[in-house]
Amino acid sequence: MTDWRAVFIGFLVVTVFGIIGLVVPGIGQLAAGLIGGFVAGYMAGGGLGSGFWHGLLAGSLGGIIGGLLIGVAVGLAGIALGPLGGAIAGTAGLGIFALAVAISLFMALESAVAGTVGAAVRT
Repeated sequence: MTDWRAVFIGFLVVTVFGIIGLVVPGIGQLAAGLIGGFVAGYMAGGGLGSGFWHGLLAGSLGGIIGGLLIGVAVGLAGIALGPLGGAIAGTAGLGIFALAVAISLFMALESAVAGTVGAAVRT
């Protein structure tokens, strides 16, 4: 059974460290996913499979939110540039969607591995 409290706290850790990690692009986001997944897996406990699952959920939620923030930023930039900017932002929508999916997938996988480690540490 899913421990949503562990998933939510892991998601919050991913989000907070992701925002702080904007100072160090790439490494900061990587560390955010690893730390958040570890926290979710550790809190959930229950074995390696449970840690994997909870880390996966926490990381994917963090990745989805990150992708949405990128989409909103590009959308706002398009609105600010007027009709031409709106057309450009609309055309870039498919690229933004692909980027959001890639971010979500990567953060989910690294968080799942870290969640497995967190569950192993707890047992």
